[in-house]
Amino acid sequence: MDMNNRKILIVGGSSGMGLALARRCLDEGAAVIIAGRGEAKLSAAREQLGRPAALETAAVDIGREDEVAALFKRIGPLDHIVSTAADIAGAYRLLPEIELEAAQRVVESKFYGPLLLAKHGAPKLSAAGSLTFVSGIAAYRPAARGSVVAAVNAALEGLVRALAVELAPIRVNAVSPGWVDTPIWQFVAGDAKDDTLAAMAKRLPAGRVGRPEDIADAIRFLMGNGFTTGATLHVEGGHRLV
Repeated sequence: MDMNNRKILIVGGSSGMGLALARRCLDEGAAVIIAGRGEAKLSAAREQLGRPAALETAAVDIGREDEVAALFKRIGPLDHIVSTAADIAGAYRLLPEIELEAAQRVVESKFYGPLLLAKHGAPKLSAAGSLTFVSGIAAYRPAARGSVVAAVNAALEGLVRALAVELAPIRVNAVSPGWVDTPIWQFVAGDAKDDTLAAMAKRLPAGRVGRPEDIADAIRFLMGNGFTTGATLHVEGGHRLV
């Protein structure tokens, strides 16, 4: 698929996987809108990406329907919608320590958010358009402290399959990353981030953990392949095998 002059909304585009995807889409000639809750992060990403003529930013909390509706009313027609957003602060806890507020933030960012993006964004897409969301390996390899994230990732993949049927011919897919070296790991492992990722790299058949660009490649494939819908594309270095 030629990305030249395509218009793409990337929620979570100010860091990590979303930022890598935004850079790739801009390099291919697309017009990109990166959205997120933090004005400071959006401004920093805008400066880092450059391309002021082709790049917009939008502050939005995708867990709030009024803000999502206002966003789509403002930005107009689109070719593709992507969300890499995930608020998992405080969610990686053993069951006795889990606070409902933290669990609710995960649900809002990784389930209600995609649901609202589909509800209000699908009417803005052409029949050849797509929605792509990011789930994760926790749905397949859950660990202690990860029950909330595992459950929400699995729910998101179920939503993707249902939306692919309801919104057809618009395509709806998910990418399920494994362990990827992004800032989100500060919430998971804290100061032990580097050692934790290094230990996993030794276990994986791929011999390393993921990079944001690996996930950007996978999302780019799903955006461009017109015969893929209702799918979950696993990009996890063989994590499900070990």
